[in-house]
Amino acid sequence: MGKKKVQAQSRNMRQPQARQVRQVRPRNVPAPAAGGGDQRKQRERYVQAGGMLQGYSPETVLRIGYIAGAAALACILIGVGLFFVVPYQLTRVVAAAVWLVPVIFGLSFIVSGFRLALQDRKLEPRVVQGQLVGASEVSTSLGLGMLMIKTRGGNEQYLVSPERLSKIPGNQVNVILTVTPKLRHVRSVAVIGPRVVGRPDQPIPPALRRIRLMPIVTPAALAAAAIVGVVVVALVPLRPEFVHAAAAAGAGAVLAGIVFGVTYLYQRRLLDQVQALMPGGMR
Repeated sequence: MGKKKVQAQSRNMRQPQARQVRQVRPRNVPAPAAGGGDQRKQRERYVQAGGMLQGYSPETVLRIGYIAGAAALACILIGVGLFFVVPYQLTRVVAAAVWLVPVIFGLSFIVSGFRLALQDRKLEPRVVQGQLVGASEVSTSLGLGMLMIKTRGGNEQYLVSPERLSKIPGNQVNVILTVTPKLRHVRSVAVIGPRVVGRPDQPIPPALRRIRLMPIVTPAALAAAAIVGVVVVALVPLRPEFVHAAAAAGAGAVLAGIVFGVTYLYQRRLLDQVQALMPGGMR
């Protein structure tokens, strides 16, 4: 018995022991949020970064804000004029109020970016350095391309004007960007390293050209449809006055609804075409 026990212990000592590997849990990884809450947070971050005006220079955003302010003043003056022109008391209120629709659209799209542009004029641009991941003259913002770099905090995307993207080569190099802190406008791009591979020109697909105009065309078409429907019916004599006002408001709502449905379906079609092009979108 003693001899067998010694042999068994010697065999166990010769056999390699399995190592226990401790599973490392990732730190600071947020729990996956619900779809609706995640989309709401993305929309909030999008608005806080300037919305549709993100990536444009503060000077350009301020010019857009001044032009939009003049257009809003013109809409208010036209509404006041209709208030005195339309002979029916309740209908004149509806005809004047509908001219506030483009003003509300303009405020919702421009005020956030205009406020950030005012702040960027007083703040110093920050410097961002990282390794080039991809660049493309194509983006969903009108007149801007896209640049992706890898920093210590992860991959970051920036909207860049095409003339600055022309300096970016096709090989992986380090780049230094000077970016405004609020609108994330790239003021300058510097490349560190040899430009070994040239980056070929990327034609902009027609679907992407059209989809970049949809955020501007859609609200303008909605406001125009509502105004046309209300004003045309308001100028037509109809009794009683309550029915006249309701008919004017209903005509504006129906026309705006039709335009919204058509633009929504058209935008969904364009999105499907753009998503089909995404695998080759970045180089």
